[in-house]
Amino acid sequence: MNSLKANILNSICLIVIGLWGYLESTSGTAIIPLIFGWALLFCSPGLKKENKVIAHIAVLLTFICLIGLFMPLKGAIGREETVGVIRVSVMILTSITAMVYFIKSFIANRKKA
Repeated sequence: MNSLKANILNSICLIVIGLWGYLESTSGTAIIPLIFGWALLFCSPGLKKENKVIAHIAVLLTFICLIGLFMPLKGAIGREETVGVIRVSVMILTSITAMVYFIKSFIANRKKA
């Protein structure tokens, strides 16, 4: 896997699970991961072309989304909502995976230069 594939996986996960969460809870905040997922998906062509600016934007969006997912996780744990915990945990896991591949990509590009 590379950073492009990890980003696409994360984007699709955020879109699908965000939509699922929104339809289940009808809370406006549940749509936030969906928005981040679309934004990250739109970064994919730039990542494919190895555009540094787009790569940094994707990393920033992924990081913000990752940090933002911890409060919904805390809330789902507090409500003892097993499906909610699983849903948010999967989004966190894919975001962490994407961050790891972004960092690996940045390190590899740094070594090339």
